[in-house]
Amino acid sequence: MGDLLGLWLTGGGQLLLAGLLLGAGLPLVFALGIRALALAEGADAEADRSDPRPWLRPVAWLCFVLVVVGVLLGLAVIVSSGFGYELVFEGVLPTLQKGA
Repeated sequence: MGDLLGLWLTGGGQLLLAGLLLGAGLPLVFALGIRALALAEGADAEADRSDPRPWLRPVAWLCFVLVVVGVLLGLAVIVSSGFGYELVFEGVLPTLQKGA
């Protein structure tokens, strides 16, 4: 009984972590990208009329790239499972494998 409870708690913790990262993490990264773009523009986009910070523009684009990659990986998991494939993260790049 103790082993089963430990397994449930471990699985529940992993599910909670994945939900926080993918469920709230991607919108958070997108919001940080929008904020970085606003700060990069400076006086035109900010209420406090601060100086532009052009070094934040690449940070914003990096945030947007991370969000797009996360969405594409999510779509790849959904679509590949419909065709009987499995998205595997064993190497550097994710690969598709025929499901068992």
